Amino acid sequence: MGSDNVRSLSFSIELNSRGHIKRVSLPDGSGDRVTIEGSLGELDGTELIEDIMLVVRGTNGVLRMNLTREELEKTLRKGRIESTRVSAP
Repeated sequence: MGSDNVRSLSFSIELNSRGHIKRVSLPDGSGDRVTIEGSLGELDGTELIEDIMLVVRGTNGVLRMNLTREELEKTLRKGRIESTRVSAP
């Protein structure tokens, strides 16, 4: 899967209602891509809990990710955050 020195990021998504889920795709094949789409709503806030957990709170739910302050700052310095525009079909 990768180097032993590379930490895998974990996440959780908690939504207030099933109605905020746009799409969940779980194909049968083991190598197939999984897609989870939904709406967190309007941004209520973000926080970094104990420098190890990034939390994004929206009016419809919460996204949590075990991203450290150091990893976040390193990524921002490298400019690895990209803006991608996707046109609707």
